[in-house]
Amino acid sequence: MREHKPDKGWKHRVHEIIYEADTPMGKWFDILLFFLIIISVLLVMLESVRWIDAKYHRTLFVLEWIVTVLFTIEYIARIACIKKPQSYIFSFYGIIDFVSTIPLYLSYIFAGSQVLLAIRAFRLLRVFRILKLVRFLGEASQLKRALVASRAKITVFLFAVLILSVILGTLMYLVEGDEAGFTSIPTSIYWTIVTLTTVGYGDIAPITPQGQLIATIIMLVGYGVIAVPTGIVTVELGKQGKGDKAAGGNHFVHVNTQACTVCAKEGHRDDATHCYNCGSKL
Repeated sequence: MREHKPDKGWKHRVHEIIYEADTPMGKWFDILLFFLIIISVLLVMLESVRWIDAKYHRTLFVLEWIVTVLFTIEYIARIACIKKPQSYIFSFYGIIDFVSTIPLYLSYIFAGSQVLLAIRAFRLLRVFRILKLVRFLGEASQLKRALVASRAKITVFLFAVLILSVILGTLMYLVEGDEAGFTSIPTSIYWTIVTLTTVGYGDIAPITPQGQLIATIIMLVGYGVIAVPTGIVTVELGKQGKGDKAAGGNHFVHVNTQACTVCAKEGHRDDATHCYNCGSKL
């Protein structure tokens, strides 16, 4: 016979709604929060358009205050429903929540702080926390492990590209000179990096046959520069997939969206009974 679990109080109920996406209320909360974030970012964008702000300033202002108050309530609720508030306050998303909520209040306290209102667009980063559906957690974990495993190779590769850019930039400075816009070695290195990454702003261009030949070589090398990091990560992803299959016959990591009521850490295994971070009972 299944044991009846006693009511754990309002903090537990609020915690399940705010921090977890496996419950019906948690899913609805995340959906509403997602649309609220999109509306908030749209308001920031519309306020930056002068004629729209001039015509609908009061409407945009009222809507922004409504959104800010709702985010403030959510921020306070996240702090109130966990036993160690500092674990959320000083976490990455906790800082993002605070930084993206406080600018509107600061604009009334400190003169000239209105420029900080654009920071509200940081709320868009919160979408990554909302999209914590179970079917995505395994892929995200696998991609994270692949990036960590390939960081040494990618770092060496970037250093090689930087050294190559310095050499080729110095060569272009010697070949082209001031007349073509290569006024200094740093400027020439800038042009090399822009060309090597196939961006090509066109603000500086070689005019001598020798410089154009070097530029052609740099352009061709640029395609390889783009492909190499992609190949490194792809190989590591393949290794991670094979390793997961060998370990359990399934490449998905079986974790859920349950968050610890003490430290607010997420990403626990389905069969976990204690938090992997602080050891508290889930």
